[in-house]
Amino acid sequence: TYGMAFGLGRDDFDEIISRYKKELGIPLKRQFSGQQMKKIALSYKDYILENGITLEDSPFEQLYVVIQKVFDSWDSYKARTFRSIMGISDDGGTAVTVQTMVFGNLSQQSGAGVLFTHSPRLPGDMIRLWGDFTTGNQGEDVVSGLVKTLPISLRQAELEKREQEMTLESHFPLLYQAIREIAKSLIYDGEWGPQEMEFTFESPAIQDLYFLQTRDMGIREKSKIFSFVLKEDSESRLLGHGIGVGGGAMSGRAVFNRSEMRRWREQEPETPLILLRADTVPDDIKEIYEADGLLTARGGSTSHAAIVAYRLGKTAVVGCSSLICLEKESRCSLEETHFKGGDWISIDGHSGAIYSGKMEIEEITGR
Repeated sequence: TYGMAFGLGRDDFDEIISRYKKELGIPLKRQFSGQQMKKIALSYKDYILENGITLEDSPFEQLYVVIQKVFDSWDSYKARTFRSIMGISDDGGTAVTVQTMVFGNLSQQSGAGVLFTHSPRLPGDMIRLWGDFTTGNQGEDVVSGLVKTLPISLRQAELEKREQEMTLESHFPLLYQAIREIAKSLIYDGEWGPQEMEFTFESPAIQDLYFLQTRDMGIREKSKIFSFVLKEDSESRLLGHGIGVGGGAMSGRAVFNRSEMRRWREQEPETPLILLRADTVPDDIKEIYEADGLLTARGGSTSHAAIVAYRLGKTAVVGCSSLICLEKESRCSLEETHFKGGDWISIDGHSGAIYSGKMEIEEITGR
């Protein structure tokens, strides 16, 4: 992240760690030993220095560099583009909070997550904890969609067709109840609106639970809901499920970059375009904005991809773990079905279902 603050791409760092994973036969970052991780970190350092970026040795001087980078980021091209698309004023400016770190990556009995106090999938004002968490990782890993996340509640796992054996409610019941009581206090006693909250726990004990931030949750009421017309061959075309986070049924052409989008907009201006990604970062805001739908391999209902797609009113399915996306080659595969740029694919932002080809769609009554 230090290098990225100076303009280096995350993909470049991903290539470095991917090389080590391949050489050592280790699939996951957390499986590296301390010495192996040190070697990777020094490779990151060499890459940063090779690009003419100065690394401060003093932690206190590093803090000053980071603070200044946050202030500078407000006027960056990326931030201006994001504000323009999301309808955020340029007048506000940004602030820096310096605080003690808490660690969700101490062990598999620690973790971090993001939750909504109200379900974005179900109507009504009742408090229903909904979101994503992970064990042995930090909150940034959840938001960025870089790790496999787990659902907060049993009801959420059921509706999103995810494994119910591992939820915050079932595995960390004391934490779940404590979070629920805090939500009830804010909403019912404090009369706050629905909230989006980030939390970290350093152990299953309530005294080790921390809330890092909370903000108003944006809820969209849908006037129209679209569903696929299921036929005899529909089951054979079903490729799998992700997590539906916005919109209803959509059939469109798969795209991997903006140049493909521009080409299909010229050739077939009325055809929906579905952006395919392994995951998304803030730099992808233009692609998400210009696409009609989004399908990602990683991320949960509170990841960056899900939140941005939801707020922009896009049809989106995230966290389809069986999706293998090769963005630079403009192709992907899903359950041995291969797609290239321009192929038809169908996603359901409500159920999370993914189908091959073009599906017939019907409008059903909204709420």
